Formats: sequence, structure tokens, C-alpha cells
Amino acid sequence: MIGKLNHIAIVVPDLKAASDRYRDVLGADVSAPDDLPDHGVTTVFVSLANTKIELLHPLGEGSPIAKFLERNPDGGIHHLCLEVEDIQASKTQLTAAGVRILGSGEPRKGAHGKPVLFLHPKDFHGALLEIEEA
Repeated sequence: MIGKLNHIAIVVPDLKAASDRYRDVLGADVSAPDDLPDHGVTTVFVSLANTKIELLHPLGEGSPIAKFLERNPDGGIHHLCLEVEDIQASKTQLTAAGVRILGSGEPRKGAHGKPVLFLHPKDFHGALLEIEEA
């Protein structure tokens, strides 16, 4: 069902400082910030040869990652995003296997403009997984 690793998401307390560090210290190609109000985050993507790193920062007081940052003030790895060919077929297969889908349970448009779902971390040994239709 799963394809390649799309990105690893890291919550950061200062998006500009984190972006500068990846660009200036590591020489990475870093995107401009993109606000995603539906998800309550601002994202920056760091492009690598084989995947991406998504830097996440809370957007607004209701951001779902604000509590993560409260518990981890220095930031940290938030989730892994894995590609799937057909998100609806994947959802059907996952729920049949007893996997819990977070939120409404319906795909939403993600940072790349493609449908995404988040899978409960307790169903994957403490790792929050995002699946994105490729």
C-alpha cells in the first residue's frame, strides 16, 4: 500500500531561524513559508535529493501543534509522511485493519495540494503517520 517517504515533519519554535539554519549551515534549498489555515500551521519545505523535511510552526492560537511545542519548547520530529496511490482505497484498507484515522476521518488537502489523512500514533508504535495521495 505505501510508497516512498514524502517528508519528515519537524515542529520548530522559530520558523525563520530554522529555515536560515538549514539554508545557511547545510546549504539546503528552502522554500518560502506557506500558511495553511485549515491545518493551523505555517510550513517550509527543505528539499533533499531523496525526500523533504517539512518545518512546521503554529499558525494561530488553535493550532494543533501548539501543544506539541508547549511540551517540546525546542521543537522536534512531529510526523512522517508516506505516499499512497489511492487515499480512499488506503483508508478502507487501514480502517478494516483497525487503524484509527484522526480528525473527521475524511481526507483533507495537505501542504502539497493533495489529499492527506493522519493515522493515530498509538496504532503505529508512537509514530504519527500522514499518508498523502501521490
